[in-house]
Amino acid sequence: MSNVLRIRREFVDEIVAHARRDHPDEACGVIAGPVGSDSPERFIPMLNAARSPTFYEFDSGDLLKLYREMDANDEVPVVIYHSHTATEAYPSRTDANIAAEPDAHYVLVSTKDPDSHEFRSYRIVDAEITEEPVEIVD
Repeated sequence: MSNVLRIRREFVDEIVAHARRDHPDEACGVIAGPVGSDSPERFIPMLNAARSPTFYEFDSGDLLKLYREMDANDEVPVVIYHSHTATEAYPSRTDANIAAEPDAHYVLVSTKDPDSHEFRSYRIVDAEITEEPVEIVD
């Protein structure tokens, strides 16, 4: 497991576009990849069931369907992303407490500035937050 997120530019663009689309509510989603690869390959925008500007929650039915799909494809959630609409791209205490995938990269995008965005990645294990570098590849 590397402590750097290598992610294709197209996925960064898709995450930012999703975050802008759902603003002022938080956007959320997953990028799945092959088990053991640490490589984000399949972009899956999700619905924020909370429809909230300060909180995100995956719909439990959607999540169940997603995990069944990933199991069938031998995939894992390599990236779990969401947006912050009024604050910096740093996980909140709630984000840290609900982070249940120790091997995932938790990506945060801030859309508080309409002209630019902040894109950062973290590991969250037992509610401990560690920022990691992001390497964007073309």
